[in-house]
Amino acid sequence: MNIVEQIFSNELFIKFTVAIIGILIINFLAGIFKKYASNHITDSEQSYHIRKMITLVGYLVIILFLLVVFYQRLRGLTIAFGVIGAGVAFSLQEVIGSIAGWLAINSRNFYRIGDRVQLGGIKGDVIDISILRTTIMELGEWVETDLYTGRIVQISNSFVFKSPVYNYSGDFPFIWDKITIPVQYGCNYKLAREILNKILYEVVGEYINEANEAWENMLRKYLVERARIEPMITIIANDNWVEFTVRYITDYKKRVITKDMLFTRILEEFDKTNGQVKISSTTIQLVQAPPLDIRLTENK
Repeated sequence: MNIVEQIFSNELFIKFTVAIIGILIINFLAGIFKKYASNHITDSEQSYHIRKMITLVGYLVIILFLLVVFYQRLRGLTIAFGVIGAGVAFSLQEVIGSIAGWLAINSRNFYRIGDRVQLGGIKGDVIDISILRTTIMELGEWVETDLYTGRIVQISNSFVFKSPVYNYSGDFPFIWDKITIPVQYGCNYKLAREILNKILYEVVGEYINEANEAWENMLRKYLVERARIEPMITIIANDNWVEFTVRYITDYKKRVITKDMLFTRILEEFDKTNGQVKISSTTIQLVQAPPLDIRLTENK
C-alpha cells in the first residue's frame, strides 16, 4: 500500500473529510434559508430576526455534527481538553465576556434592535447584535443634536458588564426635556404663562396619554414612584429678567423637532401680544462713569 492509499484510508483523514463536507453542506443550506427569508418576508425587522436565528441554528448544528463525527477521538482526550480549555479561556476572556454579554442582552432584555442606547460612552441606535459585538449608528458628537453622524460603531458585548447601559426606548420610550424663556420685567406674566401653557398642549399634548400608559407599565414592573407626565411651567426672577422654565415630555426621537416647534410657536404668539410680553436679552447698564481728569498743555 503506497502513501497515498494510506492517507485516504486513515480514519482521522476520513473524519476530517466528512467534517469539512458536512460544514459546507450546513452553510449552504443555511444560506438558502436566509436568502428565502430575505426574498419572501416583507417585514424587514422580522426578516432580520429570522436570518439571525438561522445563523445561530447553523452554528449549533455544526457543533453537534463535529461532536458526533469526532466522538470516539474526543473521549480519550478529556484531560488534555481540560488543560487546553483553561488556557484558551484565559487568552480569550474578552471573547468569552462578549459571548456572555450577548446571552445577557438577549435573556435580560438590555436592549433590542432599533433601540436608542448609550453604551460604552457611545450614543446611537442599535442596528445589529451579533454574538461578539453590538453595532450602533452613532448620534451626536460634532453634530451636537440627536442626529446621525454617519459613523457606524461596533462595541464589544462585554461592555454591558463594565459600564452603564442607557436605554432611551426600553420600557418607557419618552424623555423629559425643558426650555427656558427669558421675559422682560414689566411684562404681562399671567398672559405669558397662559400662552406657554396653550402652546405646550398643542405641541406635546399628544404624548400625554401614551406616556401615562407607559408609566403605568413601569409602576407594575418596577418599584418607582408615580411621575408627573403633564407639562409644567415654573417662574423665577433674576437680576436681568423673569425666566420661565417649561418642562415637558416628548418622544425620544423627536427631542430636537419638539424644541424647534415650541420656540417657533412661542415667538409667533409673543409677537401677537403687541408688546405685552417681550423676550428679554442681556443688557449692560452703566450706573456711574469714573471721573475724567483731562489736562491740556501748550507746547512752546
